[in-house]
Amino acid sequence: MKRTILTLAAAAATLFAGAALADAKTDSILLNLKVKYPATTFTGVRATPLQGIYEVQMGRNLAYVDESGRTFLFGSMYDMEARSDLTAARKTELGIQDAPAPQQQRAEAPPIKWSDLPMADAMVRVIGKGERKLALFSDPDCPFCRQLERELEKLDNVTIYTFLYPLASLHPGAPAKSENIWCAGEKARNKVWIDQMIGGKTPPAAKACATPLERNVALGDSLNVRGTPTMFTSDGRRISGAMPAARIDAWLNAGK
Repeated sequence: MKRTILTLAAAAATLFAGAALADAKTDSILLNLKVKYPATTFTGVRATPLQGIYEVQMGRNLAYVDESGRTFLFGSMYDMEARSDLTAARKTELGIQDAPAPQQQRAEAPPIKWSDLPMADAMVRVIGKGERKLALFSDPDCPFCRQLERELEKLDNVTIYTFLYPLASLHPGAPAKSENIWCAGEKARNKVWIDQMIGGKTPPAAKACATPLERNVALGDSLNVRGTPTMFTSDGRRISGAMPAARIDAWLNAGK
């Protein structure tokens, strides 16, 4: 009996130690994410059935990340044996509801009509002759958008129309930064934008003005923009995510 009690106590101690190590690991990952991406709201991290992959909650969004916090996965995780959507179940558990899709199915991502874009609501940047056209939906606190800006600077012969598209649920400080960028005035907007995205300088406070931010968010939803950065060509094609300048250049030329 004594040996049985000692064995049970040892097993319990091992379980508690394992749980403590697991908690320490997720706490460490959460802290690392907050340090790496201070503009993003991270509200929780927990282990998943995939070794080395952790679930991370960002406000009302779920994603999956490796231990380093560098690589993210967005989408659903499935248990094929149980035939269950683990991500959907977790969202239900957390009370997260996906935004309703518009009448047109998001998955189809049809070409847009360039002439329907309200260019007065965009910042305009001309590089070289500016003959090629590119519309960009971008968030000032999106790390992938910042990576993309460095690549866009390497392009030539393109006019970039940037629609400020702050994702408040993911980046709480983005709306205020977007407002200060827009209200800096037509001549200064691009410099303030580049200073923020490439130079890491927070946009200085600007005198309040009328902004297109609400219209841009509504426009992005109507165009099935599901995240930032998202780009469109003048012939209506779209592409999302940060990518090398060479790929963007080839993508722009593919419509000729």
